Amino acid sequence: MDLKKVQVRVKHEGLSFLTITLPNFGKDFEKSLDRGYVDRRLFTGFQFRGGLPLFLGGFLDRVFDRGSGLLLDEPDIDAILAVRQLTLMFGKILVPCSDARTHKAMKQFIQSEQEVRENDAQVSPAMLADLRRVFRMLFGEMCDLLDQNIWDQCHVPRHGPGATADKLSGNRKYEQKRWTQRLEEYFPMESFLIANSSYQEELNAVDLLEPGRELPVKVIPVPKTLKTPRIIAVEPTAMQYAQQSIQEMIYEYVKSNRQLFRFIGFTDQTPNQRLAQKGSLRGELATLDLSEASDRVSNQLVRALLSDWPFLHGAVDACRSRKADVPGFGVIRLAKFASMGSALSFPVEAMVFLTAAFLGIEKGLNKPLSPKRIQSFEGRVRVYGDDIIVPVDYVHPVVEALEHFGARVNSGKSFWTGKFRESCGKEFYGGHDVSIVRVRHLAPTQPGHATGIASWVSMRNQFYYAGYWDTCKWLDEYIRGVIKHFPVVLPSSPVLGRESFLGYEVQRIGRRLHDPQVKGYVISSPLPVDVLDGHGALLKGFLKRGDMPIADRDHLERAGRPRAVNIVPRWASAI
Repeated sequence: MDLKKVQVRVKHEGLSFLTITLPNFGKDFEKSLDRGYVDRRLFTGFQFRGGLPLFLGGFLDRVFDRGSGLLLDEPDIDAILAVRQLTLMFGKILVPCSDARTHKAMKQFIQSEQEVRENDAQVSPAMLADLRRVFRMLFGEMCDLLDQNIWDQCHVPRHGPGATADKLSGNRKYEQKRWTQRLEEYFPMESFLIANSSYQEELNAVDLLEPGRELPVKVIPVPKTLKTPRIIAVEPTAMQYAQQSIQEMIYEYVKSNRQLFRFIGFTDQTPNQRLAQKGSLRGELATLDLSEASDRVSNQLVRALLSDWPFLHGAVDACRSRKADVPGFGVIRLAKFASMGSALSFPVEAMVFLTAAFLGIEKGLNKPLSPKRIQSFEGRVRVYGDDIIVPVDYVHPVVEALEHFGARVNSGKSFWTGKFRESCGKEFYGGHDVSIVRVRHLAPTQPGHATGIASWVSMRNQFYYAGYWDTCKWLDEYIRGVIKHFPVVLPSSPVLGRESFLGYEVQRIGRRLHDPQVKGYVISSPLPVDVLDGHGALLKGFLKRGDMPIADRDHLERAGRPRAVNIVPRWASAI
């Protein structure tokens, strides 16, 4: 009956039932786990029988009492996993939203700007002074070092592979002809745009932009869910280039500092995931998630926190874009520090949230923090972007502190009362991993759908390791109907194939390396032709990190993001 219900509703409601309605059911299920009972105001659009929804009732009866709706003393972990898998698996499929939903998301971007300005006017001076004090305790030594490095011009910029607002890509970024007067004070062209002084004449062609002529960031939607897109801001090349230098210094310092590394992370999500598991088992740790996290960090707040370090403050402000071009709304002046897309958005928001969390803990303790008291919270407080873990005893003052400075706690994805916890893409109940496999792309129908095929092969293998044998069998048959070759390989093989606990397939032995080989499809994504020579090539060489040579021998001839992804059949190693 559950299957028939899904078939009928998909027929009448379309894909939105799988991507919006069912995920809403799954989120309400998580809320019920956290609260310990089923609220009849949840599960909108689904019929109730007794105290529980009729849909998926066989599973729900193993988790909640049908009569009262209360959580059972020993709920079935497999049933919890099943409900989450069945309802949430299509929630983050990468399908473009409708124009109306995209326009609504852009309108929300504008609305959040107004709310940031309003919140700036309401911030308590006493709370701001306390926040600055806690920030200095946490990040003072780091900021001292960064301030000195910028004064000594030890910060080294770099280009990323992504798109930029001025549409420079690949190797063309090393020949950029735009710079800004604001950047010039902390990132002088002589040090950042040319390889050495012998190329000084190249600077004559650079357009030095006054503040009023600076390029705005380009606000664009990217697929997130069918309900709403993710809004990011594409930075100009010059700004992104400079931002990367400060980001790298922050990352390296945190990685090398034992105390800070225990509280904040930028590249490794597993510490947050382990603490979330611990919180689900013992109930002592809460997991908090923020909505529109980067869009609600105020620039005025960041300026206040960095005001004790003039060179760091000046450099961060100089490489921050002040305006944004929002489709349907024109160019606006930004009140937020930066949207996703800025290289400094992620580390700065994490630093702000960690500081606000400790300020909330201080209010809960009702006594001033000290370095020793902060250290006592190792293993109980951690921030990774907008994923925050704090002790349950301090949840309410932490939430109040975060929201006082403009953050918005997502109640639907924040957990602290029950045994369910979620952080950094992993979910746990009572210490058990109840994370799910997600469908990221629509079903591929022909070999030309390279991205979809690669995604479905990956999904098949995730289902295999999760123990969904019948699902794997169905997926194997479907994928074989789309591509001719689908051998058994190891995870390290370049071939798109089936992974197995039983080893790998051998169809022949390679003549050159004598390795076991199979015939299968391999992803081919050639970089676009982009020839670089002269001072740009030398600059690229000087900006390389590490002592080893650049791995790609053709990096001066091809660079940038691949314009297309294909799969090609060939013989390749099974291991």
